[in-house]
Amino acid sequence: MVSPIKEQPYLQKQPIPFNNENMTKGFRYLLIIYIAVATQAAFGQRQMEKLDRGLVAVRYAPDSVFLSWRISGTEPDDIAFNLYRIAAGEPVKKLNTIPLVKGTNFVDVTATSVHDNHYEVKAILNGKEESAGKPFTLKANTAVQQYLNIPLRTPAGYTPNDASAGDLDGDGEYEIILHQTGRSRDNSSNGITDPPIFQAYKINGTFLWEINLGKNIREGAHYTQFIVYDLDGDGIAEFACKTADGTIDGKGKVIGDSTKDYRNNNGKILSGPEFFTIFSGRTGEALATTDYIPSRGDLGAWGGKGGNGKNDNTGNRADRFNACVAYLDGLHPSVVMCRGYYGRTVLAAWDWQNGKLTSRWVFDSKDGKNPFSGQGNHNLTVADVDGDGKDEIIYGSMCVDDNGKGLYTTGLRHGDALHVSDLDPERPGLEVFGVHEIEEGTKGPGAAVYDARTGEILWHGSEDEDVGRGVADNIDHTRYGAQMWWSGSNGLFDIKGNRIGEQPRSTNFLIYWDGDLSRELLDGNHIDKYNGGRLLTANGAIANNWTKSTPALSADIFGDWREELILRSYDNQSLRIYTTTIPTDHRNYTLMHDPQYRLSIAWQNDGYNQPPHTGFYFGHGMKKAPKPNIKLVEPQK
Repeated sequence: MVSPIKEQPYLQKQPIPFNNENMTKGFRYLLIIYIAVATQAAFGQRQMEKLDRGLVAVRYAPDSVFLSWRISGTEPDDIAFNLYRIAAGEPVKKLNTIPLVKGTNFVDVTATSVHDNHYEVKAILNGKEESAGKPFTLKANTAVQQYLNIPLRTPAGYTPNDASAGDLDGDGEYEIILHQTGRSRDNSSNGITDPPIFQAYKINGTFLWEINLGKNIREGAHYTQFIVYDLDGDGIAEFACKTADGTIDGKGKVIGDSTKDYRNNNGKILSGPEFFTIFSGRTGEALATTDYIPSRGDLGAWGGKGGNGKNDNTGNRADRFNACVAYLDGLHPSVVMCRGYYGRTVLAAWDWQNGKLTSRWVFDSKDGKNPFSGQGNHNLTVADVDGDGKDEIIYGSMCVDDNGKGLYTTGLRHGDALHVSDLDPERPGLEVFGVHEIEEGTKGPGAAVYDARTGEILWHGSEDEDVGRGVADNIDHTRYGAQMWWSGSNGLFDIKGNRIGEQPRSTNFLIYWDGDLSRELLDGNHIDKYNGGRLLTANGAIANNWTKSTPALSADIFGDWREELILRSYDNQSLRIYTTTIPTDHRNYTLMHDPQYRLSIAWQNDGYNQPPHTGFYFGHGMKKAPKPNIKLVEPQK
């Protein structure tokens, strides 16, 4: 099933700026690490959002309340906490007898349900108790349930779909930005779609704004990729996406000409202007709009229909989009809007600073003969692959450097799933695991691992097989390093390519949920432990995207470092944010302050959704997580 590749004739990369032939492999990697560490130490800190304590409480049993809270990535390792409960008719009660120095979670078994229970957590630094963070109130007679509920204003005929998170008002708490989808169509299908709609909500259910992209933006998984992130460093997130004539912003203002209708007889939109817009996170107001880069150009340049060798002029391949955020200068985030992955491939980096939208660079493979053409996925990821403090974009089977130049292409072609992290902690640097399709007469491995910095292929499997799904992470809590499996793999493999167990039933998603450091399997509305049974069934809630069974969002939204699961209710009238109620003594700063993980949340909604990963090995046998090189931004009120 799995075999090493000694020669890689299809690997195309730029020359590495030192002579590899005169270095042993071990010495070469030591030099890489030394250069990376020295460069990063000299580089500035990334601007990132300043979060509150993220205290949350859920009554998961009649006599038990589970509480958890987060540690910032900039706080000292020896920080301790006191936890307090304030209830009507009772004196303020300190719940812990000694300062809490292990996991940032606690089970309160003395809280009655007949009164509101207000909880506060206070940090202890250098032996001194600090002031309390934002309290959390568990209302009287709250039902026994493991989730917070956000009521929605779902339009008639629409369904809640992908979501993202960002601090839209500078209060240190995440808000949820939701993609509401009506009638949709795949790129390969004809037919009219409903306009994509985006809505913003606070965690407490407060509705903030709605943006309607209008009839000249088609609805479907490959069309509307959206970004939520603090792009200008003011502590408040913006919303960004592709727009067109007739888009209505959160203030009711129309972008372009609302009278235009560019839909053809097949329901496709192959003419008319295409825009890129930055919206205010506070209000949904359009702040800046410019032409989308790239324009459609020659429709046939974006790839063939598949199997017949002819160019596609129906818009199927031309309207394949991706999007992400990357710290291309190491300090400030840039938004990167992308088009194409079957043939011509273009990535356009934009900066939003001081109220101005400017183009940073444009990467364009230009034609199908370029080795960087046809290597993209239905998704992407962002990571600092060379350790210089600046991000690269892993675009399926190729990588674009922070300067907008092609770093390398493996030639492994298009695929549906992508995972990047320190999958092999015994080996320096990051690794990439991906699966690949067979189309247009191509051949090659259906699954492969390669070095994230150089593109060197480390092992591969399922030769000349079309593989649609695959997952990689540490899911076996008895083993060190990541495990991998894919559709048709007939087993679970370690990072070296050795079969070590039975293939998990799910090849969809991952989540940190229980008390150990390994990850669990998230599939639809349930969470399972590999070789350990069911941990959660979210009765009354449902996942999205048909057979993909992906959540609206899975991320470390609040509480400790474990991840929350956001699903829609069966009736589509609410979102449910599920949080773990399993105690743990393991302590870690919030995953949202690991730069790679935070950027993973920004692109999670992109195309075929993929789970987020940290920029370091997180799992069984891990070392203490490295302190992130970040600077928290005070929000501008």
